[in-house]
Amino acid sequence: MKKKRINIVTLGCSKNLVDSEHLMAQLDPNAFEITFDDNTPEADVVIVNTCGFIGDAKEESIDTILSFARAREAGQIDQLFVMGCLSERYKKDLESEIPEVDQYFGVNNLADILRAVGGHYRDELRGERHLTTPSHYAYLKISEGCNWGCGYCAIPLIRGRHVSVPMEDLVAEAENLARKGVRELIVIAQDTTYYGLDLYGERRLGELLRRLCAIEGIHWVRLHYAYPAQFPRDVIELLRDEPKLCKYLDIPFQHISDAQLKSMRRGLNQAETYALINELRREVPGIALRTTLLVGYPGETEADFEQLEQFVRKVRFERLGVFPYSEEEGTYSALHLPNDVPEEVKHQRADRIMEIQSEISRANNQARIGRTEEVVIDRREGEFWVGRTQYDSPEVDTEILIPAAGKALRPGEFYPVEITGAEAYDLYGRLRR
Repeated sequence: MKKKRINIVTLGCSKNLVDSEHLMAQLDPNAFEITFDDNTPEADVVIVNTCGFIGDAKEESIDTILSFARAREAGQIDQLFVMGCLSERYKKDLESEIPEVDQYFGVNNLADILRAVGGHYRDELRGERHLTTPSHYAYLKISEGCNWGCGYCAIPLIRGRHVSVPMEDLVAEAENLARKGVRELIVIAQDTTYYGLDLYGERRLGELLRRLCAIEGIHWVRLHYAYPAQFPRDVIELLRDEPKLCKYLDIPFQHISDAQLKSMRRGLNQAETYALINELRREVPGIALRTTLLVGYPGETEADFEQLEQFVRKVRFERLGVFPYSEEEGTYSALHLPNDVPEEVKHQRADRIMEIQSEISRANNQARIGRTEEVVIDRREGEFWVGRTQYDSPEVDTEILIPAAGKALRPGEFYPVEITGAEAYDLYGRLRR
């Protein structure tokens, strides 16, 4: 019999990507031919895994659904299913507005989706993944949901309260990934620092990271999405002392003005923010800090924003992203605060922050010229091998470009590379033997 061809299109963050990878692993390869992120309607079944976090992401998800809905109506595909955050939150609206979709599913309906496409959930494959990343790195999602309730954030409304994955399951999943050739684990969740409270009555992220670092074959472990309030001390010590744990931390501060932090319901103030950053920099020399900032939140004055500019200039983050505030229905800010910063001002403020950060990033990168650093090769692109240091996460951070002529490097292998040149968001280097 001809295999049913299923195309899984994933939108949004790396947490969505992991959900899609678990789904693909459950689809029996003897019965299904699986493709992913193919935007052409050349499949029997298409499953769109959506994002519903902010306005731009919602728009991308809706545009993608509509594109495949037209293909479904034209008979180019047989079935169209939608899953993920957008359909979790807006299922009834979507069913009404885009009825060409055969069925909508939320974020925790894996078994139901499998039944809809003609498969079935196999408990023995729990934790298995069909990797869509390059084979040498993988994301490890350690929990679902979030308990913080930040004023702007819809994640608790979509994903629910924090639920940790049992540690033994995570270690087994990571060991399996290592056996498949994964060398770098990127630890993710809505909030990684909360890990373990619901299962063990205390935060256990430090213990989990130690166990992941002990796995044979794993060379780097990288930590993302670490909430700054009540940051666990043992994780700072581990970042300092564990050689496999990258000297890198993704920690979204969002703002620095006390008025904005309080209104955002972030759980810490300006003084505590600076104290945490100072401790991280003091205890973990050379650590690369990545943060995310939010501008144009209700009530943000020019004085608040000037404090944010000063914060960026003073801390000199190695990596930084900024988003204009997008009102999300059902959140605290949407229900209780006026959306009183004009859209034009929001975008102007975001641009001003990124102008500052571009110069900081350029200076930080230029300071690295002459250093020899360990680099993992991700791919070849034209005349260059493209790699990263421990201070850079895939897809979002600085890459290092190494001339490919005469060099037979291997993706997933680690090499000593001398940094010879720098731009704001790229480095150049040469192989050292």
